[in-house]
Amino acid sequence: MLEKDTRKIVFLSIIGATYAAITVLLIPISYGPFQLRLSEALTVLPYLFPQAVYGLFIGCFIANLFSPFGLLDIIFGSIATLIAAYLTSKAPNIYLAPLPPVVINAFIIPIYLSNLTGIPYWLMVSYIGLSQTVVCYGIGLPLLIILKKRFK
Repeated sequence: MLEKDTRKIVFLSIIGATYAAITVLLIPISYGPFQLRLSEALTVLPYLFPQAVYGLFIGCFIANLFSPFGLLDIIFGSIATLIAAYLTSKAPNIYLAPLPPVVINAFIIPIYLSNLTGIPYWLMVSYIGLSQTVVCYGIGLPLLIILKKRFK
């Protein structure tokens, strides 16, 4: 039992650290109205590994500590990732697994980001939605297909 708990903690830690590291290492493209957060490709992992939800939340929280948008991004960005990751864990098939991070982030993040940047909400929805689609379907889905062949 202890070994299983230890493995789970290590797994969650690796996911969280990877998410945070990718985001922080790519600060110029990870934050802002025209962001391309490559770490969001990991948000598909809960489809195969439901326990990844918590690692993604922690990783996003840590990454958002470096956000120029402060407490709003730390709180609401992390909650958006938590919701998206949870919904991904419930996706009915692999091709819909990337959809929750795309939709949730496209509509939640602009609520505060549009006010902070002055960019209209619906324009911000399109920016975030497009970047999430590129990352989650362009990188996340192929990653998920490879992992599914390997682990399931």
